[in-house]
Parts: sequence; C-alpha cells; structure tokens
Amino acid sequence: MTQSSRKFGFCLFIIIKASILTNKEMKLTKRLFSNLQTLTPSHLSYFRSILPPNSIQTEDLDSYNTDWLKEHKGCSKLVLKPQNTLQVQEILKYCNQERLGVVPQSGNTGLVGGSVPVKDEVVLSLKNLNKIEGFDETQGIVWCEAGVILDVLNGYCSERGWIPPLDLGAKGSCLIGGNVATNAGGIRLIRYGSLPGNVLGLEAVLPSGEVLSDLKALRKDNTGLNLKQLFIGSEGLLGVITKVALLLAPKPKSIQTSFLAVRSYQDVVSLLKLAKTQLGEIISAYEFIDKDAFNVILKHTPRTTNPFDKSHEFYVLVETSGSNHEHDAEKMEAFLNSAYEKGIVVDGTIASNTSQADNFWRIREGVAVATRKEAKDIFKYDFSLRIPEMYDVVLECKKKVGKLGRVMGHGHVGDGNVHLTIITENGKEVEKVVYPYLYELVQSKKGSISAEHGIGLFKQGMLGYSKDEESIKYMVSTK
Repeated sequence: MTQSSRKFGFCLFIIIKASILTNKEMKLTKRLFSNLQTLTPSHLSYFRSILPPNSIQTEDLDSYNTDWLKEHKGCSKLVLKPQNTLQVQEILKYCNQERLGVVPQSGNTGLVGGSVPVKDEVVLSLKNLNKIEGFDETQGIVWCEAGVILDVLNGYCSERGWIPPLDLGAKGSCLIGGNVATNAGGIRLIRYGSLPGNVLGLEAVLPSGEVLSDLKALRKDNTGLNLKQLFIGSEGLLGVITKVALLLAPKPKSIQTSFLAVRSYQDVVSLLKLAKTQLGEIISAYEFIDKDAFNVILKHTPRTTNPFDKSHEFYVLVETSGSNHEHDAEKMEAFLNSAYEKGIVVDGTIASNTSQADNFWRIREGVAVATRKEAKDIFKYDFSLRIPEMYDVVLECKKKVGKLGRVMGHGHVGDGNVHLTIITENGKEVEKVVYPYLYELVQSKKGSISAEHGIGLFKQGMLGYSKDEESIKYMVSTK
C-alpha cells in the first residue's frame, strides 16, 4: 500500500499526529520538526548514565522501525527500554530539554502505523515495564505496568477467577498500556463495554517528566475533571502511560460458541436482533465475516477446518458467557431453533468441545494475517457506522474499486464496527480510487473513520471527516 503523506514532529518531546492539524498548523509543525535535534554521542552517553546496558539498543532495530503491516518505516538509531517509571521520567525530561523526538511504542501490533518513527526519533519501548503489581479478588481489579502482555494478564487473572474486559486477535503480543493508549475495542465489547468504562486509574509521564498518577481505582470519584480519560485513545499524544488499574469481569463458567451461515447482510442484522432478545444477558460476542474474507482465511490460516459443507454469503460467530452450563446451552439451542424456524440461518453448528470453539475463533481472528498473505498491497479500514448500514460501505467500495482489487468485510456487528479490507496487486491505482472517496462516504453516513484502530500514520490528515473544526481546535489546544 502506498501512503504519500506523513506526520511531523512536535517541538516538546513527542511526535504529534498531523491528523489533528489544520493546514496552517501542519506548516507550523513542519517548521518545528526541522528544529528537532539529531541524536549525538553525547545524548547516547547520557542515556547510558541513567539506564542499564540491556535497556539501550542501537542495532537490529528493524522491528521497532517498521509497523505490523510493513507499510511504514522509520530510521531510528536508538531504542530505549526503561524498567520503571523513574527512568521514563528521566528520558522524557531530557528529550524535552534537548529537543529530541520520541515515539512511545507498546507491542507495535497496531494497524495504522501509529507506533513507529517518521524519521529518526528515539523509540521508547515499554516492554520492560511488565510487572503485575496488585490484585483485588473481591472487587475484581488488577494493577499492572503498561508493558504487560494482554494474554499474560489474562492468564494471571483467569487463575484468580477473573478476566480482562477486552480480547484481541493480537493478545499474544499486544501490551495493556498500548491497548489503553489506543482505546482498543476487540471482540467482546458487546458484553463488557469499552475501555474508558473499565480503566479505573492510570499513571502517565508527561512531556516535562512530571507524573500524573491516579491509581486509587475508585468506581466513583466525582472530584473535578477525570483527567485519565484524556489518555485513553490519545495514542501517546499527551504522555506515556506507565501503569494501569483495570476493572475485570468474572471468569465465565460456561461458554457456548456457534458458527452460523446466512444468505445476506440483512439476515446478519436480523440474527443480531434475535440474539439480543433471546440470549440477552449472556451474549459476549457477535462477529460476522463475508464470503470473500472467509475463503481467504481458510486458505492462509493454519490448523483451521471449514465448519460447512458448502459456501455461503455470510458467516456469523455467536458466543455466550455465563455461570450455568445447562441454562446457557438451553438458551443457545432455543436461539438457534428460532433462527432456523424464521429462515434467518441456513446452516450452522455449535461447538461441542474446546477444540471446535478454538477452530471457530481461529477463523475469525485469522483475517488480518490471512489477507496480508493474499496480495502484494493491502488497505485496511475500521469504520464505525449504524449497524444496518455497515455493509453498505463494503458494497459501494466494491463497485468503486471494480477489477482493480478484491473488497471484503468482517467485523463486530454488535457494536457497529465494520473492518473493510482491499487486497490488490495495483496499490497505486486503488489508492487514487479510494482516497478520499471512502472517507467522504463514511462522513455522508455520519460514521467514524476509525472505530478502534486509531489515527496513526495511515489516517493522518483525515480527522476532519469525523470531527468538526471546533473539536479539532480544542484537541490541538489540549495538546
């Protein structure tokens, strides 16, 4: 994928996304970027005086300079991996003083290039801040550093009868601090809600090196501005998150997973309405995949088997999480019987064991990797729209792209988030066709150009399609 425009540096300490800037302000940040200093031996000497040798890396930096999709690449010559908040403070304070650009980096699993350098900024990796510091088994609260891997956190909490309120395909490598900084959504938002409602506290280091800390983890605290909310989804614009207090959900004792086939997207929506009515309080995931995406997944995802004997237009994964296996199984059976009787579902199966359920989820979570393997160029979008209109964007994009590429859709129907993917061997031609067409299309439908991935490099300069001028001005003034 070709992405012609880039972002520029902010003079204090961190790279500000050009996506929140007007043309006038973009010119200002270009000038400020030109005033940032280049790394020198004296800078390196200072970092060596405050960090242990294993926290400084100057070689083999390709994985830190390149985003997950391998579409954006910087040329940083230095990665710093602090081991505690004090070291983060010292780094940011010094970089601010010396006018060195800094890019905070978590697991670098994002899909919009938001955690890699534009040029030669210092990469601040949070991987070494990986301690779980506290746990409240009564209220279900965990305190941890920002560098804890989500799957590790899930394992720790699961052993104690709780689970984190988010689940992502990248859970084996994404870090909880990056999840919070990007306001990650994931596959179970329909059950547990978004991160702003589940982050009870956080600690963040500001550009000056000062620490903003609120880790009391109170469910109710009506004492002035809720500053921590500013950092959730800020993508590192305001500071570096170093610790998080997270509200957990009780670990379910019963999980029912079904994979269903339907004829149309309208049936996907009708099935969702039925699921909400009949599964109510136990529904935990409702995901859809169209035929084109499904076929690519099966082609490129190891250890997956097709649950169906023939091809269908759309596929839906429905999961419930509850506390009573017999009760939950009966509800799932009744739901499926109703769906068949109403003619909504044409084929389907319920996982009878963990192995089958894992196969269903490998199919759903295999989209990102599988589509990247299918073609030379790939375009990925995560739009938020009214649920009945979500797939209209995919259909209209298919008409627009025509024979230049293959357009497919999947996503979190339960929370109005469609992931649109274009795979092609004609990246430059497709880019001309879809920019700014797709953003104008989403704007016309009063949607959001980013439901959960953020802005990063990929969507820089596009924020005006989702926010009005006054909102953007306020963002800039807050920064």
